[in-house]
Amino acid sequence: MRVVSLKKDLRKYANQEKKEFLPKFFKTGKGEYGEGDKFLGVIVPEITKIANNYPDLKKNELKKLLYSPWHEERFCGWLIVLNNFNSSDNKEEWYTFTIKNLNQLNNWDLVDKIAPNLIGKYLEKKNQNQFLEWSGSSSLWIRRIAIIATWPKIKNNEFTLTLKLAKKYINDSEDLIHKATGWMLREIGKRDEKKLLSFMKENHKKMPRIMVIYALERLNREKKQQFMLKSSRKIH
Repeated sequence: MRVVSLKKDLRKYANQEKKEFLPKFFKTGKGEYGEGDKFLGVIVPEITKIANNYPDLKKNELKKLLYSPWHEERFCGWLIVLNNFNSSDNKEEWYTFTIKNLNQLNNWDLVDKIAPNLIGKYLEKKNQNQFLEWSGSSSLWIRRIAIIATWPKIKNNEFTLTLKLAKKYINDSEDLIHKATGWMLREIGKRDEKKLLSFMKENHKKMPRIMVIYALERLNREKKQQFMLKSSRKIH
């Protein structure tokens, strides 16, 4: 099976220093968001090259990658899924495959690759119901998918859904949701600063501080200062 060959190729690029560093970077300790994730120590450019060498893996082989305990194998599998989505005339086939295996988007780098470029792209012209359903999930990663998948809409200057989710996520308990939301707000601000400032004026006192910091990153110091108040909510 070609998936065996792919796994061997990945291990040729394993780096011991990265293998020791990545579990700390992705917070794999007990009680952390990436608890239990395992790393070979392969960097993204090498994973990408390997994924590009296996464009024709069957879905049953892809699932062996997506359900692997090794992070790089899952990442490689998702890259192949994305490549197939981009090259296929049948986008729905690969979107459906992704949704069936959605729980395997289980770390922020996997979410941030697939949510905007596949899920968000497919749902861009469709209704908001799926985003709203995901935003109420008990899974941190599914909730992150909901906000990051609005990125194609933002690029087309459609901000309503993102702002709706951002307001909801003000009360989310997870730091990774606050950061993702601040990131998407910042992207809105690049295109329509008035829209961002309006949202901030209405909500900044209730927002987690890290969300405020991310949202305002590109604004000048004077504009930042009016929102960087002690009343911004800190999450411990």
